[in-house]
Amino acid sequence: MDDTSHIPTYGPDISIEKPAYLDPTARLYGKISLAEECSLWPYAVIRAEAHEVRFGRYVNMQDHAMIHIGFGMGTTIGDYCSITHKATVHGATIGENTLIGINATVMDGALIGSNCIIGGHCLVPEGMQVPDNSIVVGVPGKIIRTKNNFVPNRRNAMIYHWNAVAFARGDHRGWESPEFKAHEPNLLAEIDNEFRRRYPDEAD
Repeated sequence: MDDTSHIPTYGPDISIEKPAYLDPTARLYGKISLAEECSLWPYAVIRAEAHEVRFGRYVNMQDHAMIHIGFGMGTTIGDYCSITHKATVHGATIGENTLIGINATVMDGALIGSNCIIGGHCLVPEGMQVPDNSIVVGVPGKIIRTKNNFVPNRRNAMIYHWNAVAFARGDHRGWESPEFKAHEPNLLAEIDNEFRRRYPDEAD
């Protein structure tokens, strides 16, 4: 049986599958489902007093980020997403391989596609539809470019996963380790190969 002694105890409606790292200051309330290899960093807060908050695999929710349900709707975060420092996602749906920038806010009913970047301090208003491969900036948010961001966003998610595994074993300098420096080129090659497999028409 897997050792789960390092996993904090939350309420009965919270489901967490094999987390990479859960900081003890993270706060989870209500009905929440985290798929495997997710990480929650210092002072991350998730609340779901109604409906549900769902994370896909390998999601990292960074320091002081906030995820909440919306009015009459839950929140869904796709695989390999990064919810960066102080970002807020409120009653929205985020596709896979998308990065929500530092201090950005995504409001109720917004639908963000896959491989997107929501820029730092951006405000995505209620109900905004953001197609796959979009870069959104500003207040209110506007799509300024269409670009497949699969590679940089997946790289960010997987580097954060490496760091999460390091933190879970008490190593707070994982990115400086010889093991990480040896691993990073292989990781980038794997991501590039996955990009070429998924998007052969876009590969160089």
